[in-house]
Amino acid sequence: MRETFVETTLELLAADPRTAVVLADISSDAFAPAMRRHPDRVLNVGIREQLMTGVAGGLALTGMRPFVHSYAPFLIDRAYEQIKLDLGHQGSGAVLVSIGASFDASAAGYTHQSPGDVELLDTLEGWTVHVPGHHDEVPALLRAAARHDDRVYVRLSEQENGQAHPDGGRLQVIRRGGPLVVAVGPMLDPVLAATEGLDVTVAYTNTPRPLDAEGLRLLAEGELVMVEPYLAGTSARQVAEALSDVPHRALHLGVGRTEIHRYGTWQDHARAHGLDAAGLRARIAEFLW
Repeated sequence: MRETFVETTLELLAADPRTAVVLADISSDAFAPAMRRHPDRVLNVGIREQLMTGVAGGLALTGMRPFVHSYAPFLIDRAYEQIKLDLGHQGSGAVLVSIGASFDASAAGYTHQSPGDVELLDTLEGWTVHVPGHHDEVPALLRAAARHDDRVYVRLSEQENGQAHPDGGRLQVIRRGGPLVVAVGPMLDPVLAATEGLDVTVAYTNTPRPLDAEGLRLLAEGELVMVEPYLAGTSARQVAEALSDVPHRALHLGVGRTEIHRYGTWQDHARAHGLDAAGLRARIAEFLW
């Protein structure tokens, strides 16, 4: 997904003089040729993520469309105040594009993990959040974000599904059956494997914000399971609001809130949080039956 982001953003830089990129060292090598061609639109501020966000806010106020990029904990957690003030309070927009997801860089320790990024953005208004499940979903999301001035977060990960499922912001039914299981982004393949042979409807989205409330209302039949690749329960409020007048039970699965003090791979961490197929199947089956 990271390579696809770079390729697509380079195309946008070449085609649209409004496009700008602001970096804090991460991926700067990949953008070095573009930095030489467009020194006024591709900026590397060094390891200063708060400054990176402030610069993006300033560019947006001049009419530019800035793409801001780093690891999720540096882009969202570290620069939260600047996102809140330099973008939200100023009424300006940017496209924040992260890598690392919840624990892709687990070997680098907890400093490089950000399971709470989407929940943090939920404290602010007006954010669209995309969580692509396949690298082929990334270009369309970035190109669409370049055409307006709203605030957009694109969360890239190493984990991805076997095939792309562009959804246009709507829940897409992948398998039809009984109670609804919603898989966000790269959680689709684990959910499909976990629910093989179970009588459930599996729906997919790569745009959890805004959540497709109408789709939820159409598909939810009393019981609902949300499976997200970040903190468990992140979408609980949105689900409750969408189904406020519909009797339902909901199970929210995602990254647990207890820190795992071990390194390992992202697969090891997914397994530890019960986000592999076996862990998901056990919890989904226990909840529904």
